[in-house]
Amino acid sequence: MSQQATRSSSSHAKRPPILERNLAKGRSNEVSLSALAFLFCEMLSYATKKSSGIQDMEKKLSDFGYRVGLRTLELIIFRDRPGRRDTRLLNVLTFIHSTVWKTLFGKPADALEKGTDNEDEYMISDNEPNVTKFIAVPKEMSQLSCGAFIGGIVEAVLDGSGFVSAPSDFTPRTKVSYNVYDLGRQS
Repeated sequence: MSQQATRSSSSHAKRPPILERNLAKGRSNEVSLSALAFLFCEMLSYATKKSSGIQDMEKKLSDFGYRVGLRTLELIIFRDRPGRRDTRLLNVLTFIHSTVWKTLFGKPADALEKGTDNEDEYMISDNEPNVTKFIAVPKEMSQLSCGAFIGGIVEAVLDGSGFVSAPSDFTPRTKVSYNVYDLGRQS
């Protein structure tokens, strides 16, 4: 028994402290679902306390998502694509649909579609978003869309990639789907 305890403690002694580990060699590029659910629940609680209405609450969630999106883009570019960023809209949307979604939510988004109304309208859909999986929205807030958080993430990745964008539609609860308008490249 004491040999086993010695072996397990010696294997942990070899690992450097978490702050001294290399970011480029992360064990996993995915975020824990329980950590994501806990943090999102706390963000939702904070937004509820600090907002005056549903639109204000969605704006706060979108702002939180924007911060997460910028940092996620930086981390993915640093780890997986050193020195390389896509400059074409469809490549960036595919990157969001697959890589960003898989990093944050553990799976790629269900669909990336081109809109029919406008030439520069795109929709990314997730039929079972992890963010809203554990959220029960009260009846008085039935118009609230927690998808605003994900819309903020997408907006940040597009902004960080040099595109001016405007997410416009968040379907509440079961399906996160929004439109992204490419308004042109930033100079």
